[in-house]
This record gives sequence, C-alpha cells and structure tokens, in this order.
Amino acid sequence: MTSSKGRWVLPAAGVLLALATIAGALGAHALKNRWGAGLLDVYETAVRYQFYHSLGLLGVGLALRSFDVRALRVAALLIGLGIVLFSGSLYALTLGAPRMIGAVTPAGGLALIAGWILFAYGTWRA
Repeated sequence: MTSSKGRWVLPAAGVLLALATIAGALGAHALKNRWGAGLLDVYETAVRYQFYHSLGLLGVGLALRSFDVRALRVAALLIGLGIVLFSGSLYALTLGAPRMIGAVTPAGGLALIAGWILFAYGTWRA
C-alpha cells in the first residue's frame, strides 16, 4: 500500500474470515443438535453475512493497494463496523442477549450499505 492509513484492512479481513470459519464450524458441529431451527437460522445468517462482507472487505483492502483514497478507507471502516454490528448482534441474540439487542442489527445493515456505496464512489472517483 502506498500509505499506512489502510494497512489494517487486509489483516482485519483475514481475522474476520477466520472467525467466520470458526463460527460456521461451531454452528455445523456443536450447535446444530442443541438449538432449534429458528435459532440456528439466525446464527447461520450471522455467519453468512460475516463471510460475504469479510470477503468484500478483502477486496476493499486490495483496492486500497492501488487507490489509497479516503473514500475507500472510510468504506472499509463502515464495512468492518457493519460486520461487527450486524453479525455481532445476531450472534448475541442466539447466545441469549436481550431481544432489544436486535435493534442494533439494522444499524449494522445500514453501515454495510453505506460502506459499499462509498466503495463504489471511491473506486469510480479514483
């Protein structure tokens, strides 16, 4: 990368992908027989969204290697935050957190959407 401002993106994507893999394996092996279908569906949604957006974050990190622009760095922050808020709140709900934690999930979704729009803008402008 041409600057150190976006150097965190690729390692963060790698960590999020590793955690998604662990969470997916946990759901497939340890939790499958302990939880009902509804709870397992919520958990699987969290894992799926974490995987998709972590792979996308990997792409943002690669784009930053060619176009180190502020819009891409902010997009990476929003996508990372969105993953934590969206998937994190769903994980928390499946682990017994109060239902009001579910109010965080849409905020995570909005952060993801904003991040991807900013990514599109940043790459277009670069």
